[in-house]
Amino acid sequence: MIGYETYDAWWWPYLFIAVAGWLATDIWRWLGVLVGNRLKQDSAALTWVRAVATALLAAVIAKLILYPTGELRNVPVALRLTAAGIGFGAFLLAGKRIWVGIATALALLIGGQFLLA
Repeated sequence: MIGYETYDAWWWPYLFIAVAGWLATDIWRWLGVLVGNRLKQDSAALTWVRAVATALLAAVIAKLILYPTGELRNVPVALRLTAAGIGFGAFLLAGKRIWVGIATALALLIGGQFLLA
């Protein structure tokens, strides 16, 4: 049987992860497109899906800010919270342009790190 450890090439784990990740998620995306086309924009089901998606995204962002991993762990919590808050404010002021909020928050994080170093 062919398994994860079958091949010894350096690229095999990356290919395995890419294919397995694609297979695991792509079918749900296609099913979502097929089912989503039949739903009305203001239906209860679609409202629930949007609420769950928004809650999951908020949880991921909160986890990244409050319990980061990697290099972000070295950034003070106050700087992370300030950058997120000001980035959100910039997002709203710029007419809900996502790239403005992200760029603002990143600039504050990077600038804050240079000031603290």
